[in-house]
Amino acid sequence: MKGTNSALLTFAVAGTLLIGLSMTGGAVSEDDKALAGEGIALNPSAIPAEYQEWVMKAGKLCPDVPAALIAAQIEAESNWNPRAVSHAGAQGLSQFIPGTWATYGVDADNDGRRDPFNPADAIMSQANYDCDLADEVRSYKIKNADIRSLILAAYNAGPNAVRQYGGVPPYAETQQYVARILRLIAKYSVSTSEGASEFGARVVAQAQKWKGTPYSWGGGGISGPSFGFAQGQYTRGFDCSSLLMYAVYHASGGKITLSRTSQHQVTEGKGVTRAQLRPGDAIGFKLNGGSWDHIAIYVGNNQMIHAPRTGRTVSVEALDSPYWSSKPQTYRRYG
Repeated sequence: MKGTNSALLTFAVAGTLLIGLSMTGGAVSEDDKALAGEGIALNPSAIPAEYQEWVMKAGKLCPDVPAALIAAQIEAESNWNPRAVSHAGAQGLSQFIPGTWATYGVDADNDGRRDPFNPADAIMSQANYDCDLADEVRSYKIKNADIRSLILAAYNAGPNAVRQYGGVPPYAETQQYVARILRLIAKYSVSTSEGASEFGARVVAQAQKWKGTPYSWGGGGISGPSFGFAQGQYTRGFDCSSLLMYAVYHASGGKITLSRTSQHQVTEGKGVTRAQLRPGDAIGFKLNGGSWDHIAIYVGNNQMIHAPRTGRTVSVEALDSPYWSSKPQTYRRYG
């Protein structure tokens, strides 16, 4: 990130790349803009787990700056390295220079410090700055402009450069920066061909937070993992139905509380077909021939996240593997 520092603007004109930016490509194309999309649903599984909640929160600050753009920008700026420092003095995940940080840095986690190396502070400050840039570049009334391209160009080269050139400035670095991030947005977006919704993306994100958490029979609930009973009494974790219960509850902001067991969960919400399945929907299984005794969350691309069984952890598996595809299935949507 360059901000508006004149020395750094000269640095941008020279086309020198920031540390951590392995940029390829040239000017911003119509294909790049198309990849960025209009309504963008986040694919949280592409984001490091420790940053998922902050990226999702940042994506709610303004409609011009969705969470997938925030994530793509972080990859381009620092490749998710919270301690990154460029030779131009840009710092942290979001590569703020000190002068811009002094104006836009926020204490997002309320620890009493505004720290560009603190991921929470960096991510929320980045979104705050992006949203301000959106208002700024929109005020220039540039005809036929893609607002997200202008935001990214202003972040990299400064808003004055965008105003001066009436669009993305003709700096090689800035054009490569914008094009790269617009392409990366697809990586952090749920496939639109699967009809992804924001609610479904949130369900997936809430479940993804708990990858690696032990299975505990009877354990877990809307408050998170807990000790179960019987074979789960000494294990703090989730079973299949409590993981779904937690994810839907928090994705809905506490408005939807599912029943505790998979047998009841497959009767709630509304039924959908396999062809209609989209991220965030639930998949019920009959593993032993009788009742619906297992449930999972669809994450897209024929994958599901679930708490499988005692001795395993919350994990992502292929829905079309021989074992799972051989079991009777039913599908539910809750939001």
